[in-house]
Amino acid sequence: MKLVYVFDAYCGWSHGFSGTLREVVSRHPELPVDVVSGGLFTGERRVPMTRFGHIQEANDAISRLTGARFGESYRRLTVEGSFVMDSEAAARGVAALRQTAPSRAVELAVALQHAFYVDGLDLAAPATYRQVAREAGLDADAVVAAFEAPQAQKAAEADFRRTSELGVTAFPTLIAVDGSRTVALARGHATADEVDHRLAAVGVDHTS
Repeated sequence: MKLVYVFDAYCGWSHGFSGTLREVVSRHPELPVDVVSGGLFTGERRVPMTRFGHIQEANDAISRLTGARFGESYRRLTVEGSFVMDSEAAARGVAALRQTAPSRAVELAVALQHAFYVDGLDLAAPATYRQVAREAGLDADAVVAAFEAPQAQKAAEADFRRTSELGVTAFPTLIAVDGSRTVALARGHATADEVDHRLAAVGVDHTS
């Protein structure tokens, strides 16, 4: 059995789920985790933030429910309003980080969301991946090269296809996969205890 975490780096609820995700991974080191980009802001949804009037209300709800922090640099982006969230570029970045350090995919996905939601960095900018890589102790040049390579685009497109094949339409979604069997463990929000309860129902126990 393994876990599949389908998220979007530009999804506030995915940012809010980071604490639960880290706790689940800590409790279940025996379960490998695939990190998949979902593609929330692509095509016609790739528009300036000012077009999404609900952002502040949603972020307030996320903070209340999950304790997630939104930094002042990010808040300035929402107020100014012209920034465009491009999930395709972010998915290329996720793919580049995942390629460079496969065993740290969860940690790096969380770090990438921190870069946007706390530091207000552009997930389409190579400099962002250089910073994330350096802070994670990775080869920054290798990460940036992977981000800019054609293979990153192909990996992003493959992630979007996999999201569709899994039937995921809301982010984040955490799934348990056992052969051909898939079980949704969380959609949008869940505590680590709630995820454990659902894992126990499919035969995975957690012992403290």
